[in-house]
Amino acid sequence: MFDEELLRRLDADAEVRRVGRSAVLRRAAFEYLRRSRAKRVSEAYRRAYQGSGSLGDEFGGWESEGSWPEK
Repeated sequence: MFDEELLRRLDADAEVRRVGRSAVLRRAAFEYLRRSRAKRVSEAYRRAYQGSGSLGDEFGGWESEGSWPEK
């Protein structure tokens, strides 16, 4: 449900008049879900890599073997 003022403002928008309210709302929902997923993935990476500063027991001792490419 949308309140009447929000619908009035939405319907007054030039792009909404051109492509239709449903198209704009579909795009908004798609973008919301895309950002939400990106946020969850980013949070999962943050949780996975926070803290220890090492590669764990399985890869212990390899920390100094990596290198960054030359700029």
